[in-house]
Amino acid sequence: MKLLSRLALVALASFVLPLSAPAADATPKKLPSPTWVDWSPAVFTRAQSEKKLVLLDLGARWCHWCHVMEEMTYANAEVIQLLERHFICVHVDQDSRPDLANRYEDYGWPATIFFGPKGEELVKRQGFINPREMLALLRALIDDPTPGPSVRPEPKIDPAREAALPAPLRAELEAAFLEGYDAKYGSWGRVQKFLDWDNVERCLSLARRGDENARKMAQQTLDAQRALLDPAWGGVYQYSTDGDWEHPHFEKIMQMQAENLRVYALAFSQWQRPSDLASARAIESYLRNFLSSPEGAFYVSQDADLVPGQHAEDYFALDDAGRRRRGLPRIDTNLYSRENGWAILAYADLYAATGEEPVLARALQAARWVLAERALPGGGFRHGATDEGYLGDTLAMGRAFLRLYALTADRVWLERAQAACGFIDQNFRTPVGFAAARPAPGGIAPPKPQLDENVQLARLANLLARYTGDEAARRVAEHALKYALVPEVWRPRFSSVGGILMAEAEFNAAPLHIVIVGRKSDPTARELHRAALRIASNYVQLEWYDATEPKPLETEIPFPESDKPAAYVCTDRSCSPPIEDPAKFGAQIERITARK
Repeated sequence: MKLLSRLALVALASFVLPLSAPAADATPKKLPSPTWVDWSPAVFTRAQSEKKLVLLDLGARWCHWCHVMEEMTYANAEVIQLLERHFICVHVDQDSRPDLANRYEDYGWPATIFFGPKGEELVKRQGFINPREMLALLRALIDDPTPGPSVRPEPKIDPAREAALPAPLRAELEAAFLEGYDAKYGSWGRVQKFLDWDNVERCLSLARRGDENARKMAQQTLDAQRALLDPAWGGVYQYSTDGDWEHPHFEKIMQMQAENLRVYALAFSQWQRPSDLASARAIESYLRNFLSSPEGAFYVSQDADLVPGQHAEDYFALDDAGRRRRGLPRIDTNLYSRENGWAILAYADLYAATGEEPVLARALQAARWVLAERALPGGGFRHGATDEGYLGDTLAMGRAFLRLYALTADRVWLERAQAACGFIDQNFRTPVGFAAARPAPGGIAPPKPQLDENVQLARLANLLARYTGDEAARRVAEHALKYALVPEVWRPRFSSVGGILMAEAEFNAAPLHIVIVGRKSDPTARELHRAALRIASNYVQLEWYDATEPKPLETEIPFPESDKPAAYVCTDRSCSPPIEDPAKFGAQIERITARK
């Protein structure tokens, strides 16, 4: 009954009015602070000239402990005095700089990094540092500005020899995936609780092939995650601490919203559980009401604190009216390509699950805004309005474009996905994997490959190659996967390895290939396409061949044309007879998927 009551409350989020209350920090109090400057090579030129060290404060606008550090540590008079005299202080919002965020993701947020004048790392600290600790750290660095024990040489990474797992490493990954699962509380890991989207997606894939344990793991996790749904506004809190689901951190970050929405939509497509659809709708309503810009793009996040630095449990216990009387936590209204790509992909999967045209229209609206406002020559995308873009931006948009092609059968989206993949290959390839950004001038804090991005890129480029027959895309997938399969890269992930296992499996097996043959104006053909979209998997090559339009593939299998629309389902070994009845399509897919 408690779960049903919570879902009933969440469903009300669809009727929340758009933002109207003033932000609580509209007139924030002015705190003393050191002089902050932006991150750039000029910082280190100045540091050498002035014989100073460099402090990088890498935080997030939504982060409670970042606010506490601003209120306590960086407002402390003694700390300010030492920093002003001996350091150049750089503050960076990690959402604005994916290259720095990826490099130091194990240290935050906040992450505190000290550099020598020439850019050499001296100290890396994770989390909140109180004034007493900061003073001791500053004095120690002033006395001895040499690298400390937190700075270790970068390990040399050699790519995997093959884009396939040897049996012993596969067994190790499979064991980590299974043994890391928390059978008592659900999800993976015993400290922080959140929906590990790659692991749950892998469970969906395994369950579709009859793995009962995988089904139980996925459904237990999806049910437990509902505890992190905001009952007043919808959306999901970032995670819960203490090893259970009862101690949430209240920030709402786009990646969490988008991935939760996407996975709940996939789960609903597969099992038709109303609770999964209710969860997806609650997240979508939050995105629509709180993280949508007037232009049709998506914002970045909403703060964990109503008043920066003060815990907000009592605030988030209120209903909508009670919260609005007190004000609204700050929303980061930056418009980044990466976050928009994540949201577009989630909306696309929700449309695939429901067939609701306004959901698809919202995804297309955001995609067109990004194309108009963030596109770079050659198929890439800027992060914000003026930068040169990061891997994550073009990758997220490429994934969204390929999914939009499956949904709309409009070839322009396939061409945009192909251009995005080519841009990534031209700009972010390194000898081992693909880096988060182009190399920075001076080589200070150089961008590194990041595991999740290379896993996603391997999956995107491999499926793109299946659609197009493009060997260049296949080589991108292989190069990214050979980085992701290096044990030194994935072992620190412990049990969060579902994405690696999916990427490796997909690269070495053909996707389920579904082709609709018939005019797009034909109602039966449209119903067959809708039935195909409900397949709960992103590793499906779905196309629509309308004889009045250009062929969808350069390497197309010749399907017979007839007066009756039909669907064909192919594996790497065989194709089905023509399926002309949409009502029988699902059962046929189930049989083929189970065999595959």
